[in-house]
Amino acid sequence: MKFFAAALGLAALLVPQVAAHYRWTSLIVNGTTTTAYQYVRPYTNMNSPVTDVTSKDFTCNVGATPAPGIAWAKAGSTIGFASDIPISHPGVINVYMAKAPSGQTAATYTGTGNSWFKVAQLSAVTDGGNSIKWPSDNITSFTFTIPSKLASGDYLVRIEHIALHGASTFGGAQFYISCGQIHVFGTGASSPTSLVSIPGVYNGNEPGILLNIYWPIPVTYTQPGPAVWS
Repeated sequence: MKFFAAALGLAALLVPQVAAHYRWTSLIVNGTTTTAYQYVRPYTNMNSPVTDVTSKDFTCNVGATPAPGIAWAKAGSTIGFASDIPISHPGVINVYMAKAPSGQTAATYTGTGNSWFKVAQLSAVTDGGNSIKWPSDNITSFTFTIPSKLASGDYLVRIEHIALHGASTFGGAQFYISCGQIHVFGTGASSPTSLVSIPGVYNGNEPGILLNIYWPIPVTYTQPGPAVWS
């Protein structure tokens, strides 16, 4: 068993990775997958991941520029992201939102400062060290509910899939990131008070970012980042 797990981990590192990379290209709003990059900010590194959690590219990906549109979504409704191909690396998902400051829109806001809060996550499933499973394997979309109490306004919504096949060394985790532009409307009037900055939310040494997922099989898994605000 030990040999098999170690061999599996080595094989995952040796297989050519570029062909297996994926991008979050479209927002899902009102049950509809919108046109690629209509509301999702385009970026310049094609399908390559970000690995430096301290880089400014960690906010919305390398060379991200405003998308042409801002999608309207009601607080309490379901929205999400669609990818161009199925997720092919083992890992987890986090989704953050940040409200655009007064005088800015979801298209002009760069996401700087302590402004982000987590709204959804998809973690690993462990069973005490016998196995570890990844519910994000092979999915092509991820949806979540905007908190119904969230105050109206323009927001950036940021998704990251953290690929962990190479995470046994520092900087080996791969972050597949996109930012969408939305306007939240409804009757909500609440805003989270515990906010984080991106970059800044991680240092790269978190137990859910720096770990060997193959051997020894993790007994538990700690999802990176703050708790989900709801």
